[in-house]
Amino acid sequence: MSRAAVDDAAGAPRRREAVRREHPVELTLTDRAYAELEEMIVTLKLEPGTVLSEAVLAQRLKIGRTPIREALQRLSRDGLVNILSRRGVLVSEINLHRQLRLLEVRRELERLMARAAAERASDDERKQFAKIAEEMQRAALQSDAMAFMRLDQAFNVLVSSTARNEFATRSMGLMHGLSRRFWYQHYREAADLPLAARLHAEVAEAIADRDRDRAAAASDRLVDYIESFARSTL
Repeated sequence: MSRAAVDDAAGAPRRREAVRREHPVELTLTDRAYAELEEMIVTLKLEPGTVLSEAVLAQRLKIGRTPIREALQRLSRDGLVNILSRRGVLVSEINLHRQLRLLEVRRELERLMARAAAERASDDERKQFAKIAEEMQRAALQSDAMAFMRLDQAFNVLVSSTARNEFATRSMGLMHGLSRRFWYQHYREAADLPLAARLHAEVAEAIADRDRDRAAAASDRLVDYIESFARSTL
């Protein structure tokens, strides 16, 4: 077994515990398989071009093959894996030009959802946004990229939920994994983690304050940075 495989196997219990903390509602086996595989792909433990085996993944995650198969189908819809006849399932490649096209769509959806969340979030959800903003700043100060990525995912899920627009949520869900994986591949050489955390925090704080216009403007500044980051990887 490779070093990466050993490290991944050792980290599986920690990932499962993180999934349970971030998703207090009981997950189905398919949900759990999806969450664990998505993180493994996004953090490049499963690298682009890797051929995936249902049997091997079922053994590694200690989940049956049917939930693994269903999770892979969801990951295919997200663009993180390609299911090819005769070749099996492959982790998709990372492509800058595809990422830039994705950001054109993300800009419009992120702005819409930030405004909607500022208008529609409950008092309890606003407190969650304020807490995420605080924890993002802490992760940046500690240079904890993995904590930042998990907070980014929690932020995205919360925005999608509080926007109360299932069509926008469905569309954004197809982009978040690809965006986080692109970030993880390049952040060491190109990212400004404190700036990224501050820009995320500004969106979260504006939503917490019920300020629709400030949330929309902060969202645009965040996507400006993400696009600049992507182009800097050329």
